[in-house]
Amino acid sequence: MRTTIVRLLSNMASAKEIQQYLKRFSQLDAERFAVVKVGGAILRDDLDALVSSLSFLQQVGLTPIVIHGAGPQLDEEMKAAKIEKKTVDGLRVTDAAALAIVRRVSQQENLRLVEALQAQGVRATSITSGVFECDFLSKRKYGLVGKVEAVHVASIQAAIKVGSIPVIASLGETAGGQILNVNADWAANDLVKKLQPYKIIFLTGTGGLLDGEGNVIDSINLSTEYAELLRQPWLHSGMKVKIEQIHDLLMALPPASSVSITRPDQLAKELFTHRGSGTLVRRGEQVRSVTSWKKLDLKRLRQLVESGFGRKLAPDYFEKTKLYKAYVSEHYRAALIITLEDGIPHLDKFAVSDDAQGEGLGRAAWQVMRAEMPQLFWRARAGNPVNDFYFDEADGCMKGEKWNVFWYGLEGWEQVHYAVEHCLARPATLKG
Repeated sequence: MRTTIVRLLSNMASAKEIQQYLKRFSQLDAERFAVVKVGGAILRDDLDALVSSLSFLQQVGLTPIVIHGAGPQLDEEMKAAKIEKKTVDGLRVTDAAALAIVRRVSQQENLRLVEALQAQGVRATSITSGVFECDFLSKRKYGLVGKVEAVHVASIQAAIKVGSIPVIASLGETAGGQILNVNADWAANDLVKKLQPYKIIFLTGTGGLLDGEGNVIDSINLSTEYAELLRQPWLHSGMKVKIEQIHDLLMALPPASSVSITRPDQLAKELFTHRGSGTLVRRGEQVRSVTSWKKLDLKRLRQLVESGFGRKLAPDYFEKTKLYKAYVSEHYRAALIITLEDGIPHLDKFAVSDDAQGEGLGRAAWQVMRAEMPQLFWRARAGNPVNDFYFDEADGCMKGEKWNVFWYGLEGWEQVHYAVEHCLARPATLKG
């Protein structure tokens, strides 16, 4: 089955990439693989795609934990019952009549997803109570709305133990048994903090966070980009709140954890390919820049370059290469090495470790470098899988049988000509 799945995915990425992710995910404790937050609109509009993606994960031996909301369905049922929707601070004020509908609709949507999964041969378990122990958020202000005080995972663990996907409704109870309405995003956040999963997945209709031009942002490294992101005029209202929530959530999780925001039909591509499909948000690593080899751990840097390229670096590389600037992530998982050639910065090495592939760390390091380098030229072998990224970043490229030469910011034909000639004549420093 796994071989078949890899073959099916091969039109998205190389088998090596897919196997790399399968290995990474399968080494985790089952309950630490992923929590998937599903909005009510996805249950209403994209149920088939959601079921297909969850089925795929189970087929490759992975068991995600699903938690869902039911906002649009609640709005519809409240309207039919002639109950006026009232919100305070973005939360649905819930009296006894509204709570009866909240409970019924939440259970109904939960069973609808579970039944759809089971109809496709997917093992799934309905969990509509016993997970979120709550207290009243403010009975006077919000009514029967709860804030989570404790998360109980015994029913989730029991489902995972038998390879069944837990499908959890965001309903809470007090210690005395009073049912309370719980905001689905809050419930998901508290569940994540309790389980400490490797992946947190938000499934949305937009397929990711959008920039000022309406394009999906492919990755965000919070360590290097968060402050600048919050300053953007196009980041406001709901999207700004979402970024702040994700930041706070990731700060409470292990550094390896990440958030993916994607569409249900693109879930496999987001999880199993470097390129992904959606927005990947990571805590990330700080990227520092230095101008001297003496300020770096050259043993770790050598290991990074050699693992990134899969070849040995020349033994005298650091002695013979005059460093202009190096950009290195704090844990030596990404690095760019720059030399100065005839007054023009030249990218000599760009390496990302295997375990950082697909995280967006390489792009984050690149962006730090690019903010300081108005000009750059570099070469890459014609078959280099990173060339698509280089084409996006470059102002121009001269393709060759062995080398492609890229550049940005160069002034006039003379600089371009020099860059191309230099790259074609430059001796290789990676062996094999």
